[in-house]
Amino acid sequence: MKLIEVQNLLDAEVVGGSEWIGREVVTVFGADLMSDVLAFTNESTLLLTGLTNIQVIRTAEMSDLVGIVFVRGKRPGPEVIELASSKKIPLLATKHSLYESCGRLYQQGLKSCPLIGELP
Repeated sequence: MKLIEVQNLLDAEVVGGSEWIGREVVTVFGADLMSDVLAFTNESTLLLTGLTNIQVIRTAEMSDLVGIVFVRGKRPGPEVIELASSKKIPLLATKHSLYESCGRLYQQGLKSCPLIGELP
């Protein structure tokens, strides 16, 4: 699924990196603990989170995430948007909760990242 489709499903606004909205999303991970993001995600993963600080961008860069969706109506500040843009990380914002956002994407066939015990 493309990020543009995610935007439509979540009634989201692109708040940064609209030029990369055509990227392909393979898996989704919802978390506010960046240590979990580092431990359980892989590239082509879309992160859904309520955190809007610089550490989210740094984590996304280290994990090669495809993009970030900020949930619960949260919006990142200009310094976060600027850093994400310099790292070519698209940012979206939705009014929906983390739970509902993940559910909507799951209903459309997107899967979660496998947990350690589920790895092949």
